[in-house]
Amino acid sequence: MLMNSPNRAAYFYLTITTLFWGGNAIAGKLAIGHISPMMLTLVRWSLAFAVIAALSTGRVWRDRATIRRHLPFLLLLGAVGFSLFNAIFYTAVTYTSAINVMIEQSGMPMVILLFNFLLFRTHVHIAQIVGFMLSIVGVGLTASHGDVTSLAGLRINFGDALMLFAVILYGAYTVALRFRPQLHWQSLMTALAFGALLAAIPCAIWEWSRGATHWPDTQGWMVAAFTAIFPALLAQICFVRGVELIGANRAGLFINLVPIFGTFLAVVLLGEAVEPYHAIALVLVLGGIALAETAGRRGAVAVQ
Repeated sequence: MLMNSPNRAAYFYLTITTLFWGGNAIAGKLAIGHISPMMLTLVRWSLAFAVIAALSTGRVWRDRATIRRHLPFLLLLGAVGFSLFNAIFYTAVTYTSAINVMIEQSGMPMVILLFNFLLFRTHVHIAQIVGFMLSIVGVGLTASHGDVTSLAGLRINFGDALMLFAVILYGAYTVALRFRPQLHWQSLMTALAFGALLAAIPCAIWEWSRGATHWPDTQGWMVAAFTAIFPALLAQICFVRGVELIGANRAGLFINLVPIFGTFLAVVLLGEAVEPYHAIALVLVLGGIALAETAGRRGAVAVQ
């Protein structure tokens, strides 16, 4: 059977989304020595907010009553999911490889699954548990740089530890999204980007107080502009469109392409080496996620 037009369009949008998200880790690596992590976060969300606010003024005005009622919660979502996650993300890539960051990020769906089960007792199929465990093994293999025995002695790369914390943080943000108000995506993105901008300011001040601020040079501005336009805005817009076309469950599977694109870009653009444990970890993480999400979709159909 030929693929219908909505599916083709959705696959295009979602593939572009994950390509841009995969490029985010590369941007973090290219920023080293050209702009410091907190300054990058501040410039990124300053630019992103300016662009989305300019494009969404009319829609935000129409939705102003709903935004006002839920503003504290929306600002918190933007601060945690957008700004703090990226601040930690960009700091992590200064200590570990872009490949490691991408593979560790792919464990995010499993963190979300765990939070949903613990907080809301969401039904979990046995295959989801198996998939979760496979992904955990893959993440552990990556974080230990192929030596899982090192985890017993807590000998873990500082950047990997930061990235794992960022994954937990983003998982909490994603679960909290179930309580977001009903808003047009433009209004939602504008409010979240504003929250991200507000949160980035004290982070940048803290970095400056430590004498660690690196003001952007030409390459720093280019990296910041890329992260603002592509991972921050266009990827989110494409993702929303993909969800509209094929639904959130199917669209969510495409996050598994992020480490694949990120690893490919790291090898091509950064010249990073691919170790055997990277391939094994990718198979474990992506295979575990695929198994878990397939079981989840079947379970959703069964209860309808």
